[in-house]
Amino acid sequence: MGSGSASRVAVLVAGPEHVAALLPLIEAHALFERSAATCTEETLRSALAEPGAVLFAWLALDERGRAIGYATATRDFSTWSGKPFLHLDCLYLTETARGAGVGSLLLDAVKLFAIRLGLDELQWQTPDWNVAAERFYLKQGASVTTKRRFRIAV
Repeated sequence: MGSGSASRVAVLVAGPEHVAALLPLIEAHALFERSAATCTEETLRSALAEPGAVLFAWLALDERGRAIGYATATRDFSTWSGKPFLHLDCLYLTETARGAGVGSLLLDAVKLFAIRLGLDELQWQTPDWNVAAERFYLKQGASVTTKRRFRIAV
């Protein structure tokens, strides 16, 4: 298979030292979702830095060590359930990595992290036009909610 063959992919926990590999993927992801990324190297490095990291990240590398996908998550809290949960902020694969099981590897790494934190729920959003992502998430056992996400600059 191509560079996205899951059997030849390593998923690692990404830290500040991986910012140079993460940023191009973040920018490509934003373009894919018809937007633009404004995160800087310094901001991303700071968000991933321990202690007190506010962002957790995973990087998928092909057999040559090239970054072909990433996932990021933050810890959040639901006032309705009264419990914390893990929010999957992003899961993105380069075009050549899609459909080869790499997304499942990344999602499994995020789920394992949630379990290690003692969390029993993972939540996320995806654009309603991204039917391939919806199909992937449903195959992973996810359920769909009907809420829409809004944002406002303050």
